Amino acid sequence: MTAELAVMAYTVLDQARADLDGTFARLAEIGYRGVETYGLVEHFGPARVRDALDAAGLVVTSAHAPFPAGPDAESILDQNQELGAEVLVWSMEREEFDSPDAIKRGVQRVNVAAEHASTRGMTIAYHNHFAEFAQFFDGVQAYDLLLELLDERVLVELDAYWAVLGGADPAEILSRLRDRARFIHVKDGPAVSYEDDVMVPIGEGRIDWRATLSAPSGLRWHIVELERLHIDTFEALRRSYDHLVGNGLSLGAR
Repeated sequence: MTAELAVMAYTVLDQARADLDGTFARLAEIGYRGVETYGLVEHFGPARVRDALDAAGLVVTSAHAPFPAGPDAESILDQNQELGAEVLVWSMEREEFDSPDAIKRGVQRVNVAAEHASTRGMTIAYHNHFAEFAQFFDGVQAYDLLLELLDERVLVELDAYWAVLGGADPAEILSRLRDRARFIHVKDGPAVSYEDDVMVPIGEGRIDWRATLSAPSGLRWHIVELERLHIDTFEALRRSYDHLVGNGLSLGAR
């Protein structure tokens, strides 16, 4: 089954904070079906974001929000429950992959978040960067250790671009994760530097998206995220949409 196509709100964060309704309308006009929220609920409040999504005919795929595991846990859950997000997505810090013990400590926080979320009928998903794949301990990849320790209720949002930067094959990862991988961040570029890479429209960079997105998996959403661009953001999103939907890799609204 072909997964639906959405946008990660970080891609249009400046535009959305300046004109929320207009930004969502432009995403819908291109053909995107959903949005993974980031930095908007905190700015506008959950009801305002929900109303703007509804007006544009877009759905909330998930919310990129801190793990609800500390003193702000109830507030995080309250906001995103009002938004209508069923899945909260976040990451561990890079330094939490410096040693197996650091990974174990970080995972404890994620697992507490999963338990808290479950009391609201919500789910936690883990989003990777590159350290998870670049670090090995006694021949065991940090990502494998992470997956072994995570509560089985924690889903996965694979950032394929950062996985490639870390030396991994995203198609192989998806094939192993199967139904646990529900979301994938779709971004493209040279995949050589975490700090300095400039993104390009999907299909114009290094990532083999046909191989990646055709791998057997449980993906429900392909979520385009373009973090740094040298061209107009909406032009990049339109070209990305045309590549993914035009080649039958993702399901759009037109």
